[in-house]
Amino acid sequence: MEETTKRELVLHINGEQRTVAARQADTLLFVLRGGLGLTGAKPGCLNGDCGACTVLVDGTPIKSCMMLAMETVGKEITTVEGLGDAPIQHAFVRHFAFQCGYCTPGFIMNAHALIERHPGADQAMIQEWLESNICRCTSYQEIEAAVKEALEAKKADI
Repeated sequence: MEETTKRELVLHINGEQRTVAARQADTLLFVLRGGLGLTGAKPGCLNGDCGACTVLVDGTPIKSCMMLAMETVGKEITTVEGLGDAPIQHAFVRHFAFQCGYCTPGFIMNAHALIERHPGADQAMIQEWLESNICRCTSYQEIEAAVKEALEAKKADI
């Protein structure tokens, strides 16, 4: 059996420098969950369709099942664990914008990036951004309501 070579990667995750051993073929999702114990990003489809594994890389929502961990060296990675007390998290709770919760971290990360990048987002932009994530349990009205509330809070802070 061929031995797999692992390399030591230094990643900047949630404001901290973390070192992890990973193969060149390891996805960011695999390294976050298995190597670093950050289980907020979820394995869903593992082909980039569902968005359950969404994290931010330099502020851009990325499906971590589609990115190699080694591609993130020198970039800032933010997972749902690193959001702290973000308004979008509270809005999701207030609007019951989840049921089983499996997709919730991906939606929260995507919505957080939308709010940070486009605080004046209109309904069309909200819908466009939410299209990259799939929820099979709930309607999207609650999720959209949570995003709109967090956008209003962001506008009030500007």
